[in-house]
Amino acid sequence: MSAIYLHIPFCKQACHYCNFHFSTTLRSKPAMVQAILRELELQRDYLGGATLKSIYFGGGTPSLLDLAELEQIFEKIYALHPVAGDAEITLEANPDDLTLEKLRSLRNHTPVNRLSIGIQSFHDADLQWMNRAHTAEHARACLQDAAATGFQDLTIDLIYGAPSTSDAHWAENVQIALDAGIPHLSCYCLTVEEGTALAHFVRQGRSEPVDEAKAVRQFEYLQDAAAARGYEHYEISNFALPGRYARHNSAYWRGAKYLGVGPSAHSFDGRSRQWNVANNARYLKSMEAGELPAEREQLTTAQRYNEYVMTSLRTMWGCAESQIETFGEPYAGYFREEIRQFMQNGTVEQGEDAAYRLTRSGKVLADQIASALFWVEDAE
Repeated sequence: MSAIYLHIPFCKQACHYCNFHFSTTLRSKPAMVQAILRELELQRDYLGGATLKSIYFGGGTPSLLDLAELEQIFEKIYALHPVAGDAEITLEANPDDLTLEKLRSLRNHTPVNRLSIGIQSFHDADLQWMNRAHTAEHARACLQDAAATGFQDLTIDLIYGAPSTSDAHWAENVQIALDAGIPHLSCYCLTVEEGTALAHFVRQGRSEPVDEAKAVRQFEYLQDAAAARGYEHYEISNFALPGRYARHNSAYWRGAKYLGVGPSAHSFDGRSRQWNVANNARYLKSMEAGELPAEREQLTTAQRYNEYVMTSLRTMWGCAESQIETFGEPYAGYFREEIRQFMQNGTVEQGEDAAYRLTRSGKVLADQIASALFWVEDAE
């Protein structure tokens, strides 16, 4: 499949933990929309005319776009690319933006058919600690309103492991989501990223660091609670009812081609990766001049092998032995040798289909296991 990702680099305020590219100044929003339209023109041939199966508005906070701005972008995409009739079209949104009026406009006047809602928590103490713009009341109300306006394809984000999130509060967050019948959950462990307010607070002693033991407990509770309700743990951070996987994110994990548009957006054509400048002013200036502000990297065999291991091992489909062999015998032999230790300690298992998958205990160690399987370029 092929997909388009659009990065909308604006937020009402900065969440303490977030290191994504965004601006809290909205003055350049109209100019940014025009620049995105120009980039879509410049990159029209990147996907080689393939039919789009997914369009994803991320950010930032794409729900800050008004109806006219969304309509302009959709008009341009549909003019430049064939779009499948059943394409997944996702808009990331914050609960405080999803008024009934906004939801009705999205439902009736745009092709958006999936909402990814940044709930993070149903407790005000957590939301205040994270510096989110919405309240617990907003979080609950937007789910009811989304359902009332006909949005059935919903995913919500939740964060565990925060100092403000007790085990009891986390259990309540999970149960609220499950009771609401949300078909897809994206649940992330809090991480302290450099350059964020949270990293500064931790260094100053104003915030506790992440309690790893608590994070593991909350992750394990999530796995058990979701499984009991019939959800499939199809990627480390993602749970879905059968057949309700995120098509867009699955494209990333399974190595599909995608075009990224907007400042900081990344693109992948199967052999090379490119990324736009993560600076709004420079992006706008380049678009005014009709120049693409991107860097490009041709991936080596080692890089493609490492990316495959990293992404596939995180999914329920696992690392396919047949795919590993396409990188050549040195890589296949290395993989088989290095994976043995994790088979022996019970963190990886091999199914009847010959794919290697993380076990329950291995899911807690996904990054460490993938790192141990990486091919170091100097070893070539």
